[in-house]
Amino acid sequence: MKPMKIFLPILVLVASALWAPATFAETYDIDASHSSVGFKVKHMAISNVKGSFTSFEGAFDFVAGQPEHWSVETTIQMKSVDTGNGDRDDHLRNEDFFDVEQFPTMVFKSTGFKMEDEEEGEMTGTLTMHGVTLPVTLEVEFNGAITDPWGNDRVGFSAEGKINRKDWGLSYGKAMEGGGLIIGNDVKISLEIEGVKRK
Repeated sequence: MKPMKIFLPILVLVASALWAPATFAETYDIDASHSSVGFKVKHMAISNVKGSFTSFEGAFDFVAGQPEHWSVETTIQMKSVDTGNGDRDDHLRNEDFFDVEQFPTMVFKSTGFKMEDEEEGEMTGTLTMHGVTLPVTLEVEFNGAITDPWGNDRVGFSAEGKINRKDWGLSYGKAMEGGGLIIGNDVKISLEIEGVKRK
């Protein structure tokens, strides 16, 4: 067999790879006015106290149908915690809990997305809070992509997960005489994120 017949298919493959269009993810800024960062914690083992952080910002990279190119990073201002009770919020801000003077922000950075289908999957990442960085996994739902009436491209995601606050050094709390904790250790996280493509 002539060498040219051997190398010609290889050259075609190389040329195709070089000329194939590259995949570039678009950057979307989180629209905080249409997004939320929520949580809930057990109180005395019989009810849930819900709260949120009202001040946050971030961005994510997105390309439709290619989660291997997705990524997100967001920064949350800890002093913006809001549980609907001023005294409780002040307590959460002090040294017993978040210690916002020393640790003013919480940061989440994704490390990967794995989608089971077009809508549902999971997101892995690292959460830095109270001076501690640990891996977390959240169930994620892709809610869709649209162009709004003003010509802005928008994408929406929901995410849920659970962490143990003690892993981040947030160990304040007391046990009840009959068993159980006044404040639960498990914190359930609920995110609603809408992003606008950066121009």
